[in-house]
Amino acid sequence: MNHDKNGAGRPLSRVVAPWVRTRLRAAPTAAGALALLVALAACLAGAFPRAVDRYEDAGLRRAFTQAQPTHTTVLVQAPAPDLGLPAGQRATAIRPAALERQYRQILPTVHSPLAVDRAQSVYGVASGVNPEVPDAFLPRPTGLPACVSLFAPSGLADHARLNAGRMPRADRTVDASTPEVEAAVTAATAKSLHIKVGSVIHVPGAGRPPLAVRITGILDPRDPDGAYWSTVPRMRSPFLVTIPSPGGDPPKYWLGTLLLPQEAAPALLGTAARPFRYWFLAPDPHALHAHDLDRLKSAVAALESGPALQRARAVTDVNTDISTGLDDTLGSFAELRSGIAPLVSVAAAGTGTVVAVVLFMTGGLAADRRRAELALLRARGVSLPALAGRLLAETAVVAVPAGALGLATALLTVPVGRTPYAVAAAAAVTATACAALPLRAALEHRVVRATADRADVATERPSRRRTVAELTLLVLAAGAVAALRRRGTTGDQLIALAPVLVGVIAALLLLRLYPLLLRRLTGPAARLRGATGHLSLARAGRARISAVLPLVALLTALTTAAFGGSVLAGVADARNRAALLTVGADARLDSDAPLPTAAPARVRAVDGVRDVAAVSIDYQAKPVDGQDSVSLVGADPSSYGALTARTGLGAFRPAALASRSGRPLPAVASPSVASEYGTRRPFPVRLSDGSTVTVRIALVRDATPAVSGGNFLIVNRAGLPSPADRPTALLLTGDRLDAGALRHAADGSATVHLLAAERARYADSPLQSGAGHVYTAAVAAGAGFAVLALLLALLRAAPERAALLARLRTMGLTRAEGRRLLILESLPQALLAALGSTLTGWATVRLLSPGIDLTTIALSSAQSPLSEAALKPDPWSLTIPALLVVVVTVGVATAQAWWTGRRGSVQELRAGDGR
Repeated sequence: MNHDKNGAGRPLSRVVAPWVRTRLRAAPTAAGALALLVALAACLAGAFPRAVDRYEDAGLRRAFTQAQPTHTTVLVQAPAPDLGLPAGQRATAIRPAALERQYRQILPTVHSPLAVDRAQSVYGVASGVNPEVPDAFLPRPTGLPACVSLFAPSGLADHARLNAGRMPRADRTVDASTPEVEAAVTAATAKSLHIKVGSVIHVPGAGRPPLAVRITGILDPRDPDGAYWSTVPRMRSPFLVTIPSPGGDPPKYWLGTLLLPQEAAPALLGTAARPFRYWFLAPDPHALHAHDLDRLKSAVAALESGPALQRARAVTDVNTDISTGLDDTLGSFAELRSGIAPLVSVAAAGTGTVVAVVLFMTGGLAADRRRAELALLRARGVSLPALAGRLLAETAVVAVPAGALGLATALLTVPVGRTPYAVAAAAAVTATACAALPLRAALEHRVVRATADRADVATERPSRRRTVAELTLLVLAAGAVAALRRRGTTGDQLIALAPVLVGVIAALLLLRLYPLLLRRLTGPAARLRGATGHLSLARAGRARISAVLPLVALLTALTTAAFGGSVLAGVADARNRAALLTVGADARLDSDAPLPTAAPARVRAVDGVRDVAAVSIDYQAKPVDGQDSVSLVGADPSSYGALTARTGLGAFRPAALASRSGRPLPAVASPSVASEYGTRRPFPVRLSDGSTVTVRIALVRDATPAVSGGNFLIVNRAGLPSPADRPTALLLTGDRLDAGALRHAADGSATVHLLAAERARYADSPLQSGAGHVYTAAVAAGAGFAVLALLLALLRAAPERAALLARLRTMGLTRAEGRRLLILESLPQALLAALGSTLTGWATVRLLSPGIDLTTIALSSAQSPLSEAALKPDPWSLTIPALLVVVVTVGVATAQAWWTGRRGSVQELRAGDGR
């Protein structure tokens, strides 16, 4: 407040504009840039945990779908009421009213987070054994009578539609002595067992005449894949059961299911079916979440052998048993996730570190830009807490709304997932952005000075505190790398920070070397003609020590990007390799019998096909002296040799298979076959058709395109006897191949396998594909923030450089020399970051590769001929980000020099002086 006096002698108050509003009006562009940066960072931070939740939940649901209800439904089963009870009580105990009451009492025993899908759950009475029925109209494939399973399920009319007839009915007087009941069958059962509406099936009785079951309706399941029909698959589809026998054709018989109305369940007490009561509780996959996995396991364990089982027995029967394969499904999913989550945490740690460095760098650049202003405030008596508080309020006014906007965008973009984690991540970003400027200002201005001291990168000596901090980081990095190499990616979060710590240590080391490198270059530059080179090095050496913060951000981000890119490239390479080992070419046509003679020519004429290698494969060929079968491949040496060269699978020269009449066929063998039969002497091989050929192993190769197994022999197809010389498979090379066209060209007699389809099979799990997408996004975000750090540093120095260029132009500096000056001034840090990141990324991958296994994220649980996927340095991931940094640096410097050249020197000098 300023106090003056008016004519009456009273004090006159004039309100001074608040600090925050003044600062925002003075630098609206800087405030807008900060808001944009915080909003983007908060959006990414808020979206990350929800994206992880989304793909993990999708992976858990996929695991449930693949496991089928037979392994996920909770089976609660109780025997029929005790025979010692009166007949009326036994019948009452299995009537619908009693079973429904017990069902409602059992439901609360299922604890959260495990939820029951009541629409697919079912209860009722079923036969414990499947009695043979004597009716002659039922089919007998090998003379054995058919067997039937009897079910009296709840909600039959709601889960099926009539195909023929009507729904079965029963009155409330049905008991163990009832002579006849009605039933229905599914259309599949009716077709296989020759059942029609009106058919009567006689179920053997227990101490009474057979129970006649009259079929009144044929049903079609409304949701045949749902838990209602699929928990016990024979409810919807009959089975042709095979009885194991030592020789000849094994005996077979049909097993079908008769669906009785619930009110007819007491009739089963009078049969030899040994009925039991059941309550099948289907879990609701849409209510399951991967982050509740441990609680899900506990809930399942409580059902199978814990308190939930005891409560279920209390409301049903002391002999009630609960079983489910749900724990196996959850265990398989947990194993898959445990192999993928650490790699994603590595990407998250790297990107999070880069974002934090960029935010702190933004605060540091702002503090450096306002160095003189803040030093003057301290000199005029502003306390350090007051100064930090003003800067915090000034930053919070911009950062908090921007963070809220970024969080809202993340919640709308990724609508599924845990909100508290997203809020916490966005709040952490916002708090970091708010604290960066006050902390940096408080650190630099803790001592009151009349003017701000200049700290040049070439002359400033590292403090003891910095040395201690660097040594601490070095110890942490060494420990993290050692732990990761020893234990792999399973462990604490320090292991996830290993690549980041290696990048930070490399950045700090380069910062130590940077002044030495500049001094080394000063001497050679001084001997050059002209002042541009010498002046650019002097300018680079007189850069403020705070200007090296972008180097830390750049090197950390580029190292993380190189590591992440190598991971993604390793995953892609493993999938390509596994698919190639399985298919052997871009496409493959296989047939159990020899293909038509014209098939290779017709297939070669299909669009996209460039080459065809026809081979005959005998999987049952057996060396006369050996015990095991080998895959004998008969191939044309020219086309097959070219294919091996293109695919890199056991390449050999066609001359190696050249055969001469009367001599053993030269063969290419796998290492196992070569070690067993040797490479010096020929040996006979008996083919599956009884013919024999004599071969001699000429070459040994680890793999071959035609077969993916480890035991194979490759010979010249022309040397095989007929019909073994006729091709049974075609290996195709080409682009954009169509499976339908290839199958049609082979007259539909072959099975088509495409390399692209096989490769996609290894990534069909939402857990894999989702983790890959999140990892890619994290690496891209880290690289983007690295470029942003570079741009911020260049733009921060733009006014000063423009003023310098204008001054030098008044002294005779040409535009070309000015352009070279700006480029050469910017290049030292850019080249240091580029070269350092390339070497650091390579070293990081080489250091950490022994502890990182990409097999889980690359190949999942799918059957693959590739047993292991290792992490290797990817040249593109190492070089492209580094080159991008240099290109951006040169581009910005060139653009600034061009723009400055268009403006007048006087205007630039005034602008520079004003700043």
